[in-house]
Amino acid sequence: MGRAGQQSLARVTVIVRAGAAPMWWLGVLAAATGVLIPGLTGRWVGLYAGAALFVLSAAAVALVRRRRYGGWAEATSRAGKFDYLQDRAVTLRVWRRAHVWWLVGAFAAAVGVSFAVPVAGGAALAGAGAGLWLKSVLLGRGERAGEELLWVRTDWAGRGSPVGKKVKGFRTTGLEAGDAAPGGARRPRDKKPKAEKSAKSAKARPAKAGSATAER
Repeated sequence: MGRAGQQSLARVTVIVRAGAAPMWWLGVLAAATGVLIPGLTGRWVGLYAGAALFVLSAAAVALVRRRRYGGWAEATSRAGKFDYLQDRAVTLRVWRRAHVWWLVGAFAAAVGVSFAVPVAGGAALAGAGAGLWLKSVLLGRGERAGEELLWVRTDWAGRGSPVGKKVKGFRTTGLEAGDAAPGGARRPRDKKPKAEKSAKSAKARPAKAGSATAER
């Protein structure tokens, strides 16, 4: 049983980049498979089309809903003392389990497109993964600039949408809270103890990953 008012929070940037690696590698695999398929247009046309689709897909995914992310980032509230910060690995696992069949379907579709335009479908899927990674990097820059990490309630994020219809705002903590660095990447283990020591010397109260205390 948690304390009254306690909420479970997940990092916004971790949710954003949760699909980046699966989409990238499935896209690369689908594109590699497409190279072996002549297709209706031929391999060279497919390669050129794939390159264009990769760039367009990455740009579109990186920029979609940027205003909504920016709006919630400006309208934040501080995480409570007893809020529970969800581990990075748990957040990734929740998103990927919820989207596993979507990923399988996207891979199958990308390979299927190769029978018409080789490589193109895989390149578009890989570009979507690259776009998610780029979006998380851009959000991470904002976190560093504002010197605070962005979190969202897990019950609002649901299946993994940090700016979905149920989301009513973000929560914030200091940069040392949790086990993920700004941008959602895994926090270097060798630097974490030193960071925690510095935070304690500054009389800060950062939350450890999986703890029930958020930095106030």
